[in-house]
Amino acid sequence: MNRRELADFLRRCRERLQPQDVGLSAGARRRTPGLRREEVAQLAGMSADYYMRLEQARSPQPSTQLLAPLARALRLNDDERDHLYLLAGHRPPIGRQAGNHVRPGLLFLLDRLTDAPAQILNDIGDLLAQNALAESLFGGVCSTQPQNRNIVWRWFTDPSIRAAYPVEDQAYYGRLHVADLRAALARRSGDPAALDLVRRLRAASEEFETLWERHEVGVRRQGNIRVIHPTVGVIDLNCEQLLSPAEDQHLLLFTASPGSHNAKQLELLRVVGRELFPGLREDAHTS
Repeated sequence: MNRRELADFLRRCRERLQPQDVGLSAGARRRTPGLRREEVAQLAGMSADYYMRLEQARSPQPSTQLLAPLARALRLNDDERDHLYLLAGHRPPIGRQAGNHVRPGLLFLLDRLTDAPAQILNDIGDLLAQNALAESLFGGVCSTQPQNRNIVWRWFTDPSIRAAYPVEDQAYYGRLHVADLRAALARRSGDPAALDLVRRLRAASEEFETLWERHEVGVRRQGNIRVIHPTVGVIDLNCEQLLSPAEDQHLLLFTASPGSHNAKQLELLRVVGRELFPGLREDAHTS
């Protein structure tokens, strides 16, 4: 908790608000700009004495239950609310989710990534979009079709999917899928879509149930992935998860070291990919 910065931030936010901004009467002439401390405390449902101590940098750490109504009372936007939580020593609440809608800027980025496979997924494993080279690499393994696009569901319910990955890697990938989904479920906190996916997986796959009971958590950020391709063979790539504006979406970028054998394999895929998978659509990123 940064008491001094928190006190200054609260005071600045209070002073920039006018009574009419929050539905109060301006009343008699005010000697200080903005709202009074008592008015902010009333709007936030806390005692005026406690709020005064917050602005004087001598209060105990406020709870998240207190910060939420305080952010609403001060009419903070999402960035300001997150700043308030961080100054008070708490992790900010989860941001707005994009759902299955991919921002045009991310689709534009996919179009420009011609040298590396790239995919956009949500945090529970739905493949929302991918570029042409990703389709050439993964072929029919990964699909953006709504009924077939959750990679966790397909991993544990469709045995043919695993044929595209070396046998010795498959146990690790299974644990990675489950650990990443476990972290997403906690972030989403009761989200129906996430809960339903986990319920169906536990009912459909004994392997998933066993891994789920281990309660392993691990957010996928970077690592390596090996894919068995019918023409270029086993290709070993670096996998990097890039941030997106929405907390429930991320971009996976698969790269190879310049000049390496794997880089040459990717270059070959750019040439022969469409010939190998003629059913692939020209517009790769559909959701």
